[in-house]
Amino acid sequence: MGTDPTPTGLTRPTRAPGGIGVSTLRPDGTLKVTGEFAYSSDMWHEDMLWGQILRSPVAHAEIVSLDVSEALALPGVHAVLTYDDLPTAVRHYGLEIQDTPVLAHGRVRHHGEPVAAVAADHPETARRAAAKIKVEYRELPVVTDEDSATAPGAPVLHPDRADHHSHRVPHPNIVHRQPIVRGDADAAARRADAVVRGEYVFGMQDQAFLGPESGLAVPAEDGGVDLYIATQWLHNDRAQIAPVLGLPEDKVRMTLAGVGGAFGGREDLSMQIHACLLALRTGRPVKIVYNRFESFFGHVHRHPAKLHYEHGATRDGKLTHVRCRIVLDGGAYASSSPAVVGNASSLSVGPYVVDHVDIEALALYTNNPPCGAMRGFGAVQACFAYEAQMDKLAAELGLDPVEFRRLNAMEQGSRLPTGQIVDAPAPVAELLRRVKARPMPPERQWETTEGADIRQLPGGLSNTTHGEDVVRGVGYAVGIKNVGFSEGFDDYSTAKVRLESAGGEAVAVVHTAMAEVGQGGVTVHAQIARTELGVDQVTIHPADTQVGSAGSTSASRQTYMTGGAVRNACALVRERALELGRRRFGSHHPAWATAELRLEDGHVVTEAGEVLASLADVLDDEVIEEEREWRHRPTRSLDPRTGQGDGHLQYSFAAHRAVVEVDTGLGLVKVVELACAQDVGKALNPLSVIGQIQGGTVQGLGIAVMEEIVVDPVTAKVRNPSFTDYLIPTILDTPSLPVDMLELPDANAPYGLRGVGEAPTLSATPAVLAAIRAATGLELNRTPVRPEHLTGTG
Repeated sequence: MGTDPTPTGLTRPTRAPGGIGVSTLRPDGTLKVTGEFAYSSDMWHEDMLWGQILRSPVAHAEIVSLDVSEALALPGVHAVLTYDDLPTAVRHYGLEIQDTPVLAHGRVRHHGEPVAAVAADHPETARRAAAKIKVEYRELPVVTDEDSATAPGAPVLHPDRADHHSHRVPHPNIVHRQPIVRGDADAAARRADAVVRGEYVFGMQDQAFLGPESGLAVPAEDGGVDLYIATQWLHNDRAQIAPVLGLPEDKVRMTLAGVGGAFGGREDLSMQIHACLLALRTGRPVKIVYNRFESFFGHVHRHPAKLHYEHGATRDGKLTHVRCRIVLDGGAYASSSPAVVGNASSLSVGPYVVDHVDIEALALYTNNPPCGAMRGFGAVQACFAYEAQMDKLAAELGLDPVEFRRLNAMEQGSRLPTGQIVDAPAPVAELLRRVKARPMPPERQWETTEGADIRQLPGGLSNTTHGEDVVRGVGYAVGIKNVGFSEGFDDYSTAKVRLESAGGEAVAVVHTAMAEVGQGGVTVHAQIARTELGVDQVTIHPADTQVGSAGSTSASRQTYMTGGAVRNACALVRERALELGRRRFGSHHPAWATAELRLEDGHVVTEAGEVLASLADVLDDEVIEEEREWRHRPTRSLDPRTGQGDGHLQYSFAAHRAVVEVDTGLGLVKVVELACAQDVGKALNPLSVIGQIQGGTVQGLGIAVMEEIVVDPVTAKVRNPSFTDYLIPTILDTPSLPVDMLELPDANAPYGLRGVGEAPTLSATPAVLAAIRAATGLELNRTPVRPEHLTGTG
């Protein structure tokens, strides 16, 4: 570490850059790449038992009988729990509506629903015991879509909870409904010179995270339990777990274990309650790790959707109106379906100015797998449809699709269909301009001077085509995504920051309950502390419930919310440190009382750069610690009849240009490039921001051409619960992913930042579909596109 002279004769270390705006490396990156990182599934306790869940093999049935005697008699089995063994009257849980039974009672409502839980001294013993539980089912009619859910005489899936939303929905199998009406869409439609309509189908997507659901519950001497868990929201998990256990929340202590990705799939509970129940029943630590098959049943998925749209425009290309109806399949339990409906409806028109709208969005209860949060959260499904409509309407008018979008693009000051004003930069037209202006990738890349590179062909290394029927297509799309929790939710975060001297150097410790699920918050929090406190050494304390809630790692909110909390706590720590310095050294130098002071490079420095003292000397043996909550400005619930209201906090925007090559004879698609332009407000860690954008882009690519959980329409059983049959993009499927970042600060946000992780998932999918349409001339109104859709065989 070098030094430079200071005006006071002290020497100030030249600190390696690591504050905000710098591409610092992740502290866990090397460990994850080398396989040394400890995930929750790697945890071990010397006397632990293994948990196993018995799941329903049918989607809808009455439980006629349940016999666990053979399982209990198996040597090595310590406990078998069913619904009747639960210790309290609270036997349901849920994020917003507590409609999910801890273990099935009376009936099962979806394929894979938990029926019983086993604890044994070996995982194979636990599996064998679960298989010995005898359950007799009497199958019931299944509800799989809107027609079967709302038909006269349809089975009501939650009759005991049908009144919790009856004032807002026309049928008890509808979880939530949100209309949005503004202006007069009927009159505007009569004035339109061109009107286009479309019906779109969006498939069910899995989060496909790396690490399966897993955790370790350890009973404590005080009668409580310590749970080490991979999750997205420690405090909300605890709030759902404690009532079922019959414990106060302070006796359910939770610590975040290593998380192998989440993308919304860990926002709901999976095995948390089961592990705790088994640990408390047996008095032994209990570990549960789902295998990959179980994981497909153990978490929610992205809502599949059917979307009906009508767009109109004048001859010169100005949108007149939008009418749409969005039907989301929420599956057997509510999860976050009400919030997903709110997002889908309020963002259903996209980043365009439309004065006249008539929108309806709703989510159903069905016997399909439960659906909830996934990256993009309702806005993804809507973007797929409205962007297809924008292309269709541009073609009807004979306009360039990008220029048509730019002509109608919202900007700062524009009004959303909900009536809310966009009060921060909204550079939609500029993002589109940038992706269109990019140089095109070379054509026929498989033809190289060294010979054919089959990796560049549709079909890749499978070598199923030689390029005779390959045609290129280019497509564009842009999307709008809200940031943070919406519609009046009390969205806040908490951070505790400690500053002390160690080894002659000032060091900081940042403690939050933020779930690090791969988004890079552990890097950003250290960068904020370095910037605000002027220290080099920052330790990130493990996330747990011994500090206040940080909310969920979702909705692109953690850098905004918990980053804001860290900044505020640091500001209080800084002021206390400066006051301490004034008391200790103020008599030695008048600048302590008269100058503006800051902390920099481990020293107290004036605005002119004069060093007054080292921060370690100021602290001496003092420890300064502050814990503070931080809330953003309030949002409001949308009106249940008109959908009007300031429902959202902030918006993020991303645009994509997709370049694809399609073998029209074989129906194979090669995505050559997915270029993205996105406004990030302020890139606190540019390398991490680019990684988030590229990751979201690839997930959008997946839903465009390969990813779908297939559910049998007759039995409601999942057909493909494995990565053999549920395909996700690999490195061989991943195209070039150039990113163009704008940094237009949002004056309302910490450092002007904007949440970035979700927006690219929205526009990637419709851009790829638009490019395939351009290459083939086909309408392609569903995701994912399969070979049979391109060859006319399906």
